[in-house]
Amino acid sequence: MNRTALRWVELAAMVFFSASAWAQAPSPQRPAPGRSFAQWDKIQISVTAKLAPNLYILQGSPDFDTNHPDAAGGRIAVLFGPDGILMVDAQDVELHEKVLQTIRTFSAAPIRILVNSHIHSDHTGGDPFFAGQGALIFSRGELREEMLHPPRRADGAPSTEPDPAGVPVVTYPLGAPGAPAVTIHMDGEVVDFIPVVASHTGGDTVIRFQHANAIYIGDFYRNFGFPFADQANGGSIRGMITAIDLIGQIAASDTTLITGHGTMVKKDELLPYRAMLVDILAKTKQLVDQGKSLNDVLAANLTAPYDATTKGDTPESKTRFITEVYEEVRRK
Repeated sequence: MNRTALRWVELAAMVFFSASAWAQAPSPQRPAPGRSFAQWDKIQISVTAKLAPNLYILQGSPDFDTNHPDAAGGRIAVLFGPDGILMVDAQDVELHEKVLQTIRTFSAAPIRILVNSHIHSDHTGGDPFFAGQGALIFSRGELREEMLHPPRRADGAPSTEPDPAGVPVVTYPLGAPGAPAVTIHMDGEVVDFIPVVASHTGGDTVIRFQHANAIYIGDFYRNFGFPFADQANGGSIRGMITAIDLIGQIAASDTTLITGHGTMVKKDELLPYRAMLVDILAKTKQLVDQGKSLNDVLAANLTAPYDATTKGDTPESKTRFITEVYEEVRRK
């Protein structure tokens, strides 16, 4: 990123922070609803992959996160160099200090940009902390709205309490399929923020690192447990298929796809996952068209052909997936 561009980023940050300094006060560290860990202090954040000399991947220790036992929280991508640091996602709120400590083992550069792949707290929990470190937060406009107006519980109360310090400052719309909404020239890299249709959530973005030949695709694909379309936040099973097709168009055969959880993959490895989504959707539609209830669809055990090859499968993961498919098919 050249000096002029950096100065614009710095000025934007100064304007935002001066207008909302009250929002930068430390916020209480609170886990997301339904997530409880007794030993946060035992989770370590480590560099688990080096995709380029200046592009590292960070992850938390496995076997502590009950929702993601493959590795605590979501992956973080860190681009670093003389222009500063660009982060993709920020982990859980409880782990932000450890994330920063790990970053400081390989770079002392200032943290300038943070982009969120989607709203979930294991990807955005650290946003307020890194905003306080100087990061300008980018996201889809939908993600900002989801953060400001979270889904409400059955009793009418908000499901989460948004922290104003972590609300994205720069937003962008969906746009044409595959078209970057934002392009950052930084640290000798070209980084594209590419919005995708509602899939894992209603505000998903994939982040492409052109020179490193890598794309952070987030959570609409997962090879640990069954798919999760967060319908309360605008997610869609059909949208997952569209998102996978988009990756097929913008990724080369050797492009590293950085998943939020599980293992990193190449685009051909997305095809069995896509086929499963198409198959389960079609079979569920047949049952719904016959007037079958959700309990009937669950009893049909439609995931049976895929159970043996789905790592991290649990009855809860399977039930959630089939329920999401049923609700989506029933509505359309």
